[in-house]
Amino acid sequence: MSRIGKIARRTFLIGSAAIVGGVAFGVYAARKPAPNPLRPEEGEVALNPYVLIDADGVTIIVPKAEMGQGVQTTWATLAAEELDIAPADLRIEHGPPGKAYYNRGMGGQILPVPEYKLSGWQEALGEQLSVAGKLFNMQVTGGSTSTVDGYEKMRHAGASARETLKEAAAQQLGVARSTLKTEGGAVVAPDGTRLPYPELALAAAEIDPIVADLRPRGDWRLLGRSQPRHDQAPKATGTAEFSIDVRLEGMKFAALKRNPYQGGAMNGFDPADALAIPGVEQVVDLGDGVAVVANNSWSAMQGAEAVVFDWGAGNYPATTDAIYARFEEALKGDANSTLLDQGDADTLPQGAQEVSADYQVPYLSHAQMEPLSATAIHHGDRMELWSGNQIPIHCRAAAAEEAGLDEIAITLHTTLMGGGFGRRGFTDFTRYAARLATKMQGTPVQLLWSREEDMTHGYYRPGAIAKFRGAVQDGKAVLVDGRIAGQSATASFMKILLGIAPAGPDKIHVEGAFDQPYAIPNARIRGYLAKFDLPVGPWRSVGASINGFIFDSFIDEMAHAAGADPLDFRLQMMREEDPRSAGVLEAVRDISGWTGKTPEGVGRGVGFCYSFGTPVAEVIEVHQTEDGIKLAKAWIAVDPGLAIDPANIEAQMFGGMMFGLSAAMHQQITFADGAAEQMNFYDFDAVRMNTAPEVVEVKIIESGHRVSGVGEPGTPPAASALANALFDLTGQRARRLPLADQFDFVV
Repeated sequence: MSRIGKIARRTFLIGSAAIVGGVAFGVYAARKPAPNPLRPEEGEVALNPYVLIDADGVTIIVPKAEMGQGVQTTWATLAAEELDIAPADLRIEHGPPGKAYYNRGMGGQILPVPEYKLSGWQEALGEQLSVAGKLFNMQVTGGSTSTVDGYEKMRHAGASARETLKEAAAQQLGVARSTLKTEGGAVVAPDGTRLPYPELALAAAEIDPIVADLRPRGDWRLLGRSQPRHDQAPKATGTAEFSIDVRLEGMKFAALKRNPYQGGAMNGFDPADALAIPGVEQVVDLGDGVAVVANNSWSAMQGAEAVVFDWGAGNYPATTDAIYARFEEALKGDANSTLLDQGDADTLPQGAQEVSADYQVPYLSHAQMEPLSATAIHHGDRMELWSGNQIPIHCRAAAAEEAGLDEIAITLHTTLMGGGFGRRGFTDFTRYAARLATKMQGTPVQLLWSREEDMTHGYYRPGAIAKFRGAVQDGKAVLVDGRIAGQSATASFMKILLGIAPAGPDKIHVEGAFDQPYAIPNARIRGYLAKFDLPVGPWRSVGASINGFIFDSFIDEMAHAAGADPLDFRLQMMREEDPRSAGVLEAVRDISGWTGKTPEGVGRGVGFCYSFGTPVAEVIEVHQTEDGIKLAKAWIAVDPGLAIDPANIEAQMFGGMMFGLSAAMHQQITFADGAAEQMNFYDFDAVRMNTAPEVVEVKIIESGHRVSGVGEPGTPPAASALANALFDLTGQRARRLPLADQFDFVV
């Protein structure tokens, strides 16, 4: 079925602002409904941008990147709840690039205030501000916003489709719509007559869509219960298609090779050795790199390594030490942000004990399991691409620019992704595939990034340093003053999305530090930005991945300086400030059996971070063994407001924690002579099955707060919880990562 187009044969849009628009302070372009991007063929009906019905059944359009986080299953279940159809009976497609699919879940993240403090009117303001995302083509998967974005819109899509189909049945049967019900993908009359949705679709297309009330939670049959993953069977059987799996008739394979000194020029290259490798057919000049084209992927990658290059230097410090020296210089300048500033953070309270600590975290690669790739074919007047990406509209625009075509001439298929973690939120891998296909018109070609090419050309999680000073008195924290310096992940990503890097305070740079729910009378957090051209960008949990370790480690240090139990110390400052966060900390205390005391050879640490609207607390237990320090047990407590799919939330918490532990223990990107030194998993290791905790327990709390994210919040507390456990075990305080440089872990 070819459903991709600029506008449908007839635009069927739901009247709810949750689906197609909203008010953006009188800006007409933002209030105006976006066109339905689906273009039904003969016999198909698109009742709205999310529900498509044909003779074979119902297809739910999920315009979010499926990277293993289960978004397709969750969004389909939200619609299925209102459609009265089993999720297993739905087909699910990613859908085309389209303004109608802009992300409305990022509103609260826009405001420069702690999310736990957002008032009702501020939440409403954030929702209205998010409507402007339509203007900037914000069809984005990221920021742990997918469920937040889809929670109401997909239920509205299902409810409107259901009631419109019922009205079509009512007109056909000559009865009132109120006498009809729906079940199992059909409208059912009082006499038992069943009219399947496909039989009613064409008639429903002639009816103005009906806006229906959403079902109350007490009537839910699917939501709030764990659902089988839609992608589980295809992945288990090897039939799921990732971008690297695309195969087209006559397709060629190509391997990318670019300057290891990122941003530097390609002064010249000699392809002779590459062309001598069996299977290699040509070496294509891409301007700042080459693509070695072959009849198989291995020959292409071997050929890419055989090309001899003359590379120019990059425009950033050439070594890790020189980069961090720039961070030190940034601390001597003016702060970019002071988003937390209360009381008097300059003056040590009389009688208080001062505490200070300096921290350092490294650059990190996303290291997603599936390396970057994309496939394209340029037909002369149109181009078709297959790309696993998080920003479809921007990828389509990049391809159009490379191909010299209008965007409407670009057909972009967003495939399943073997991980993303923010890296697929950039356009470069799609752009290079389009550039190559443009030079090879008429031939489909898959452009592959080797693991080495991927890891040495990241939009890395930026490294950072921090200097913290605080004070404790009478068992409590009375002062915290933190300064954090590093590159801005926000700036590079905003250049992709908006074309510019917004001026003003960089909230993301200090998130996880300025926005934590602690009542500390004298508190200040300042952010300092070092500006140079080493590519950086969002990495799972973004700024909180840095500051979750730094800020929470410092809280732990203050607790020990005060002679207090680290968990109780946090709770004392948290209970009145944010009861929701306190409930999470109490829950992890209870499920872990926390006593604050551990036997010889055992260490326990607690970590907490509020990020992406969600408080998460973790306790890590480590054991000293003859073979080294072993991760033994872990406990996680989380409050996502409402648990749409408990099993998926547990999976996200577990995965997020393991992602954070891997980075904390083993991972770093260092630089020498202007190039990244780490190439593959042999020098960018992860926690393995034999070194992972043997016991992991997840406790989900449903406070009734609005739905919040779960994809990233499990990551930030992991590093601090582990570092705090290591302090409990060894008495050695870890203030820099990775921890394997300082501790002997089991391997």
